[in-house]
Amino acid sequence: MRHSNGIRRAALATTAVTAVAATVAGILPGTAMAASTTTSTPPPACPASALQVSAWQAVHRPVGTGTGAAVVQFTNVSRRTCVLKGHPTVAGAGNGSPAHNTPLKVTPTGRAATVTVRPHGKAWVKLTFVQVQGEADGYCVSGKDPVTYPTMVIGLPHSGKHQVALNDGVWAECDNKVTATPVSAVKPS
Repeated sequence: MRHSNGIRRAALATTAVTAVAATVAGILPGTAMAASTTTSTPPPACPASALQVSAWQAVHRPVGTGTGAAVVQFTNVSRRTCVLKGHPTVAGAGNGSPAHNTPLKVTPTGRAATVTVRPHGKAWVKLTFVQVQGEADGYCVSGKDPVTYPTMVIGLPHSGKHQVALNDGVWAECDNKVTATPVSAVKPS
């Protein structure tokens, strides 16, 4: 029984040391000790002024002659970390002005998660349009006329609206519909 008495003494000693440490730390008996007493506030949403927006035609897009799909990149040009979250709103900017725009019907895909964007960091969304078919002026499978815009207005929840041109052409689409991914920390193709 000496062995079990030694274990009991060691357990009592450990309990006594823990109790003394808890008393010194100001923890009352019967309360749990916290791993950390500091709380951190999550970064705020990125304001529109913190974001530089650019766009290009996606590598993987539907077959056709229009834009098909585009990647929109949001770069944090501020000195503070901020967050982006959600699916974008999309509108074609008529006459090149956000005030004269045509909202597109957005079908969201994927689940939105908060993306933390450090200074000079980037986040992306991918937009997939109803593709224009044919040559020259092209046509829409639906029978409607294709539409082209020099710029699109891309909005993000709590982060403003941003007018952006494609760096490699104009925005061409059919039916004023677009499928959009949520903001992602992973660059789509």
